[in-house]
Amino acid sequence: MFLVVDANRVFSSLLSKGKAFDVFLLNSILNSLWLISPEYLFFEIGRHLDEILERSKLSSAELAKVFRFIKDEVDFLPFEEFNMFADVVDKLAPYSKDVQYFALALASNGAIWSDEGAFKKQSKVKVLNTDEVINLLFSKLSPIV
Repeated sequence: MFLVVDANRVFSSLLSKGKAFDVFLLNSILNSLWLISPEYLFFEIGRHLDEILERSKLSSAELAKVFRFIKDEVDFLPFEEFNMFADVVDKLAPYSKDVQYFALALASNGAIWSDEGAFKKQSKVKVLNTDEVINLLFSKLSPIV
């Protein structure tokens, strides 16, 4: 399943190793979900690394390690690969900055991983919050017999 990663889930993972980070970690073990995101997210994170470093209380080396891990877990796709859906989702996305996430979800026939409540106020694109993604990952585990 393709899962479009919202910027706030990445920022959250970098700021504190909470539930959002657990999703990346668990998926790295299970390889159940194909995590994708618009390419501009990667550049957006890079622009805010100093702020993230200050707020996270991590050392530069620790933050670089976590950032590299997350970067390796997500495939970043250029807008040209899914821009044909931008007009379709223009009215779905609650904010203009979110159009690329919705377009990528439609192009990949996937869902969006976001804790933004406004994302769920439409029915065309499936949106999963962090707890729902964790439950989905755990459901992929087979019981030990």
